[in-house]
Amino acid sequence: MKNIDSFPGGYHPDYDPSVRGDNITAERYFSKEWMQKEWDHLWTKIWHVGGHISDVEEPGDWVRHNIMNESVIMIRQEDGGIKAFYNACQHRGNRLVFSDIGGGESITCSYHGWKWGKDGVLKHAQNAEDVVGGNPCGKLKLVELQCEVWAGFIWYNMDPDATPLIEWLDPLPEMLAGYQMETQTRTLHLTTEAPCNWKVIRDNFNESYHLPTLHPELATFVEDDYKNTHFQSYESGHNVMVMKGHQPSTREIPQEFCEPPLDVVLEYWGLDPKDFEKRPTDARIAIQKAKREKGAEKGYTFFETLNDAQLTDYYHCTLWPNFTLTLSADGFQVLRSEPHPTDPEKCIFDHWFFNPEVQGRDVVETPCGPKPFEDAEHETIVYGEKSLGFVADQDLSVGSSQQQGLHSKGYTGGVLTGQEKRIQRFHELLNDTVGVGPT
Repeated sequence: MKNIDSFPGGYHPDYDPSVRGDNITAERYFSKEWMQKEWDHLWTKIWHVGGHISDVEEPGDWVRHNIMNESVIMIRQEDGGIKAFYNACQHRGNRLVFSDIGGGESITCSYHGWKWGKDGVLKHAQNAEDVVGGNPCGKLKLVELQCEVWAGFIWYNMDPDATPLIEWLDPLPEMLAGYQMETQTRTLHLTTEAPCNWKVIRDNFNESYHLPTLHPELATFVEDDYKNTHFQSYESGHNVMVMKGHQPSTREIPQEFCEPPLDVVLEYWGLDPKDFEKRPTDARIAIQKAKREKGAEKGYTFFETLNDAQLTDYYHCTLWPNFTLTLSADGFQVLRSEPHPTDPEKCIFDHWFFNPEVQGRDVVETPCGPKPFEDAEHETIVYGEKSLGFVADQDLSVGSSQQQGLHSKGYTGGVLTGQEKRIQRFHELLNDTVGVGPT
């Protein structure tokens, strides 16, 4: 996708897989049987983001990721590579690490003191001579998983026969290469336990139909008319939505003026908002040209790797099944929902934001307001007690009420609009993955 202006709005004809029209049954959102099927056939087969390269800068540094009742450790090696291991001592199964990050020459089991090297090999065992079968040191190893790095994220897969990561991600690595995500700094790092099934959040991020009602303030800055929004869906289950930015919505009566924050952006790039009266949608192309001309002198040296559309627009990429990237020239956010370990009516929600380096800038804008341009500490918050960012708060605000409504006898499977086709496809892929087939 070189430039969305070369395509009309709607689904790209080459990336528009057909759907069957399966009924989106309610029990998938609250049934423990469904939860178990997803574990058996989905979560143990996909690529997971276990951490970020900034978590493991030195050899021996590790980052932990828990998914349902499983736990994985990813450790930086002496050669700079990263390996992933199950977080379970080979002696009696005790969990080895209990915090998000750490580091050292070895990992020591708190139960009997067995020490495991950064390469996963056993270095020391108490009374090693007494171990049945002989001294296991230097021979026994933690169980390793596939582990790869892309876009600064550390990925692992529990399936030893999984498709290689870059092949699985196709065509996103080429499409998003210009953002240089691996060079950006995570300035927001939030996690909460949300009161809804993980798929409620996925459904929300697989459509923009809710923008006019849930996020009306975005209409001054984002084109939210689906007829002017570009969609692509891939056989892998990944999909992309590109919304034109730096112009107001044309969904209803066209705006006559550039309202905040668009007027502020125009002024920052040396443009007069008054010049766009009666034609505010022209601001987008004008800002693209100004960024191209003045970006380097303002410290935005990375603009040279972005195409014109990426200078102003929002690339919303949902990776199958639960990892969303929303990218702009000002930074990108991660929106991830994962299943709760035991309760199908709850989920774990992560909100991260990354900013590129701009020369001379030490404070950056994030979804939670201005933040220092530095790696943020991981903060786990109680849902409802602290903001996750006003847009994320709005998105999650309907989670609990939808979760309740899905129990109603009055919900019979949903009636979707055409622009919600990505939801339909998501659930049909899920049906096939967990083995229930068409419904």
